[in-house]
Amino acid sequence: MSAFNKVILLGNLTRDVELKYSASGKPVAHFGLATNRKWTNKDTGETTEDTCFVDLTAFGRTAEIASEYLKKGSLALIEGRLSFYAWTDEASQQKRSKLSVTVEGLQLMPRGNGTRPAAPDVAGGEIAQEAVDVKVPF
Repeated sequence: MSAFNKVILLGNLTRDVELKYSASGKPVAHFGLATNRKWTNKDTGETTEDTCFVDLTAFGRTAEIASEYLKKGSLALIEGRLSFYAWTDEASQQKRSKLSVTVEGLQLMPRGNGTRPAAPDVAGGEIAQEAVDVKVPF
């Protein structure tokens, strides 16, 4: 059986994009995204909200576009894959690990006034200036 590793997230950036360059000069961007889920408890009628914070890493042109057009609070649609990192903390010598998303596609979403910044859609094509409804099938 073959494996499948695909993540699609729609949320707001939790911090500004941090753009760095690798030793070979390749752009690398690190940023975070928050996704929210609201539901109503059927027994109590109480509305509950759950927030999930996700660390993201983008490379190449995607990293440059994220750095140029996204900032804390921006709404973005992210397509990517889960990545697992493990290391030993030098100070405490404890083993550490982290699950994050490697960005493979990025789409800038409408602002509150229904417009988006004029920037290329990294997954392909140009982003139009009109608002877009995003329908998630679940």
